[in-house]
Amino acid sequence: MAASHINDNKWKTLEKRGNYEMKSIRVTMKSLLAATATTACLMSASAQALTLKLATDSGTQGSPAGDALKKWGELIEQKSGGAIETRVYYQNELGGQQEVFDLHVAGDVDLMLNWPMTSYDKRIGVIYTPYMTLSWDEALNAYSPGGWVNNLLGGIYQDIGLKFFGPWPEGFNGVATRGKYAMNIADAEGLKVRTMTVFPAPQTMQALGYQTAAIDWGEVYTALQTGVVDGEAGNVIYWDYEYFRDSLDYYVQTKHFFMTGVLSANLDAWDSMSDDEKKIVSDAAIEIMSDQFKAAKEQDEHYIAEAQKAGMKYFEPSDEQVREFAKAAREKVWPQMDQEIGSEIMDTIRTNASPL
Repeated sequence: MAASHINDNKWKTLEKRGNYEMKSIRVTMKSLLAATATTACLMSASAQALTLKLATDSGTQGSPAGDALKKWGELIEQKSGGAIETRVYYQNELGGQQEVFDLHVAGDVDLMLNWPMTSYDKRIGVIYTPYMTLSWDEALNAYSPGGWVNNLLGGIYQDIGLKFFGPWPEGFNGVATRGKYAMNIADAEGLKVRTMTVFPAPQTMQALGYQTAAIDWGEVYTALQTGVVDGEAGNVIYWDYEYFRDSLDYYVQTKHFFMTGVLSANLDAWDSMSDDEKKIVSDAAIEIMSDQFKAAKEQDEHYIAEAQKAGMKYFEPSDEQVREFAKAAREKVWPQMDQEIGSEIMDTIRTNASPL
């Protein structure tokens, strides 16, 4: 009996131990399953983390535009605590000006600092209306948030599927040439200059007396080297100094356009973001624009000085000469713009433009 009792106790002990071990195994398995599920959730969240592609159509890494684009991406990542990732593409990394703008409209580029093309809507040509403003104060007031040019552009951008954040101003542009320069319309005869491929850039330079060739930015260097054109008439002095100072001798700041890039988002990409993500992207854009509004004039003056140090002759037409240019451009180009972008928009421009 004693031996039987001992055996019974032994079996009960073994049974209890077996039950305990099975219970431990079940707990361990549950923990492993829970950990696996958590890991899977984290991996899924990571896989679904928002990644935004940023691009500019003009500006290499290290240029003012390139630095602004890079900072926009960095601010987005910082403000999101790394929850939003960004990939930055500089000039020509995704193609020429038109190609990159096409990618932006199509949604393959989410955010962009661009010098907008008018292929989708000629009303974007508002930004290239010659001689809308004649001074820095007038220009910055017009292009600032709430300004009359800013308000015009917002609605136009939305119509082509883009979210308009605002402008990234550079300053008044001019004409860079070699061998000869023009301070008035008569002296421009015989000079052929490159213009942007957007309306009304060629028409404006023709009104100022030049022959023109509309050439994509990426092809300008070759056009200058091969003699296709005698100069470049689309930019503030930075671009001509930085890229063509060995080819061009003179820069006349004709002020025919107040040059500004635009910060924008693809509207489908924008609508797919959460409210928090939208705020992060928008706040970063506002910071980039605010910085440039403060820095633009000083930046332009810096590169005017640098160009002169490099041997480029710089000329600033008198107020009377600028008004001669402005009168010719308004008389010849603005009526064409009535047909292209509409009289309603042009009436707003005429009401608000700087008086001559």
